[in-house]
Amino acid sequence: MGRGKLRIYLGAAPGVGKTYAMLSEAHRRVERGTDCVVAFVEHHHRPRTEVMLHGLEQVQRRELEYRGGAFTEMDVDAVLDRAPAVALVDELAHANVPGSRNAKRWQDVEELLAAGIDVVSTVNIQHLESLGDVVESITGVRQRETVPDEVVRRADQIELVDMSPPALRRRMAHGNIYKSDKVDAALSNYFRPGNLTALRELALLWVADRVDEYLTEYRSEHRVSKIWGSRERIVVGLTGGPEGRTLIRRAARLAEKGAGGEVMAVYIARSDGLTAASPKELALQRTLVEDLGGTFHHVVGDDIPASLLDFARGVNATQIVLGSSRRKTWQYVFGPGVGVTVARESGPDLDVHIVTHEEVAKGRGLPVARGARLGRSRIIWGWLIGVGGPVVLALLLNTIDLGLANDMLLFLAVTVAAALLGGLLPALASAAFGSLLLNYFYTPPLHRLTVADPKNIVAIVIFVGVAVSVASVVDLAARRTHQAARLRAESEILSFLAGSVLRGETSLEALLERVRETFAMESVALLERVNDVEPWTCAGSVGPDPSARPEDADVDMPVGDHMALALSGRVLPASDRRVLAAFAAQAAVVLDRQRLQHEADQAKELAEGNRIRTALLAAVSHDLRTPLAGIKASVSSLRSDDVAWSEEDQAELLEGIEDGADRLDHLVGNLLDMSRLQTGTVAPLIREIDLDEVVPVALGGVPEDSVDLEIPESLPMVAVDAGLLERAVANLVENAVKYSPLDARVMVAASAIADRVEVRVVDRGPGVPDEAKDRIFAPFQRYGDAPRGNGVGLGLAVARGFTEAMGGTLNAEDTPGGGLTMVLTLRAVARRPGVAAPSAVAERQAS
Repeated sequence: MGRGKLRIYLGAAPGVGKTYAMLSEAHRRVERGTDCVVAFVEHHHRPRTEVMLHGLEQVQRRELEYRGGAFTEMDVDAVLDRAPAVALVDELAHANVPGSRNAKRWQDVEELLAAGIDVVSTVNIQHLESLGDVVESITGVRQRETVPDEVVRRADQIELVDMSPPALRRRMAHGNIYKSDKVDAALSNYFRPGNLTALRELALLWVADRVDEYLTEYRSEHRVSKIWGSRERIVVGLTGGPEGRTLIRRAARLAEKGAGGEVMAVYIARSDGLTAASPKELALQRTLVEDLGGTFHHVVGDDIPASLLDFARGVNATQIVLGSSRRKTWQYVFGPGVGVTVARESGPDLDVHIVTHEEVAKGRGLPVARGARLGRSRIIWGWLIGVGGPVVLALLLNTIDLGLANDMLLFLAVTVAAALLGGLLPALASAAFGSLLLNYFYTPPLHRLTVADPKNIVAIVIFVGVAVSVASVVDLAARRTHQAARLRAESEILSFLAGSVLRGETSLEALLERVRETFAMESVALLERVNDVEPWTCAGSVGPDPSARPEDADVDMPVGDHMALALSGRVLPASDRRVLAAFAAQAAVVLDRQRLQHEADQAKELAEGNRIRTALLAAVSHDLRTPLAGIKASVSSLRSDDVAWSEEDQAELLEGIEDGADRLDHLVGNLLDMSRLQTGTVAPLIREIDLDEVVPVALGGVPEDSVDLEIPESLPMVAVDAGLLERAVANLVENAVKYSPLDARVMVAASAIADRVEVRVVDRGPGVPDEAKDRIFAPFQRYGDAPRGNGVGLGLAVARGFTEAMGGTLNAEDTPGGGLTMVLTLRAVARRPGVAAPSAVAERQAS
């Protein structure tokens, strides 16, 4: 049985209609006679979706128990035993309850596909693993349930279920997605128009890229070489010259004129490595094309026009942008040029734009082959064999008569040996010297530099020609071997450099240390100055005694007008400066990135400080005014002589004063705690204590009959600051009691798991959506439409800040059956035998 096919309905956000579309597809297949079952579909109490389940066979779910609650998951074994033709599996990125067969639902789907069952599933764009950071930056929510991109990419069909943001918000407002008590919070948070528009763009772009992949696969399988102009894709041919930036900008303007235009810059490098562009200029052009939304490609090829056309046809490009030739008039004797050749051979489906620029006809260097260094010892041995070898051979042949033909072959062997060791010049010397000896000793008339038989003249000429030819080939092979080894080393270095950029490594010192190791230098410094008059300053250095000025260094590599990389230790050959230039350009980029990051962090801190100060003013002006007004009214009433208050009335007014004072104390305490956290002045005093010494004390601020406490005596001790822990637990419990129904008690339970202790505060309130679980810990956040009298929204922020200051974590989870569970995780320590736990109350009194 073959593998099943996977069809996925992809949406930009919850509520666009993925599940509805999947169920509609199921009804169509059932009407056609296909054996289709519902393996797992969650209708989320949406009436229209629930109606679509009618008439479809549903496989019984598997029930699991987890932390005292009952949950249902897809029963993989039951679906496999039923063996339908098609199975519907909703929410592909769902994480299964612990104890399930697989950790993720997409793994369950893989088993069904492996068994030959076709699967129809759904997933939202925010659940793709590669887009987690992007989605978090848009919505402020980190998605915990994700599915690997490759799982979705392998789907046989991907169908986008699209809906405009206004339409989706109307559907939300009508109660078709969430219950009415959650609509306002959803519309003002996750379902804001900006969020939905950005998520929709992500979904459209992701599907468009997948369509491109399908098209590329189809063209490859059917060997389609003709260009299909499905979208404008513009290839920019770069030479590494300064005109490249002009060409990139021109191509970007062309791309903007068409919908979905794409720019792809490509640099064709010769495989022999004899010529190369400026790494600094290429780095600038790479940055420019990426800033404009394009991509940069590096291709190796000896025939530049053919390589450029092959690349353009391979990516299904519609246009090529090239610059006018920089060659002078006399240089056209070497050929018509890249632009003319590409335009002539492009064909009718590929447009070629020749763009003028300031460098036209200013000349460009021709390829110059540099000889390889064979080493001093090899050259000496080459000359010894090239000059001394023929002499030794002549002495030996004077004692043995082998004939002229054999004598010439032996002298040719000496010449080849000289070429292998010393290169071309020793081989030429050996050929010339050997031909003279052959003429003098072995060609009649003997011992004279004349040749009697014309045939022998031809033989000597052929000998010299063969010797020179073999020597040239051997010398060329030796130089190519040396060049290949050097280029391989350079490519490894540049590959590391590119990898560091992709990995996001931003340490300037690490990069400078790599430069020092690569070029065997004593010290490396990156110097800069504001202008040509100001002195040089060191932006970063490694090694002892770095140079303070480029003039003092053994090697200096300029980076722009006012920056230079200074190396001390030895003088580098000119061939090494190409790689050094790449390092210098990267060092400048890293320095700029560090400064921009530092400025961004400072701006973020200033913005956060301004936000906190604004929120504090708002809190003081609104939330503190209510209890103050109540206290003042009660005091004024008690002091009034116009009314004779009864004892009951006086007690009620005094109780109101006390309640207002308590609220003021609580609000001011949270404000002060938040200010301590924001300024970084919280210094926890970590001690080993028992939870039952702290947690019961933290419950003093809530009604006695509102909390159930379960702390086993066998729990290990925890390393915490007793005061901070008490305040954190108190805030969590007060928040849980505030949102819990009057007839539902809050549960505070502790348990030990491995090397940590968890304190769980469980309520049965309305709960919090997954996308808001992290946001509720931000300062000045109230859930839903809580009235302003319910506090300034600092309790959870203070609790998380104090917990993290002690080295713990605080997260929110759904309570099985409804509600919210706060999970406070602390580091456990082994209880020492015979040592009593210190009293938390005593510690607070002492502090």
